Amino acid sequence: MLWSDPENEPPEELRDMQEMLRRLGLLMALAMVIAMIVIGVR
Repeated sequence: MLWSDPENEPPEELRDMQEMLRRLGLLMALAMVIAMIVIGVR
């Protein structure tokens, strides 16, 4: 590996996007679980 190689780190926007997508996925999973419980109770 050469010292002139660029750092293997994604740009700021990409990291923000990944963080947002991860949160969105968690929210979706939570919503699905709650929906399943509501449907199961009825």
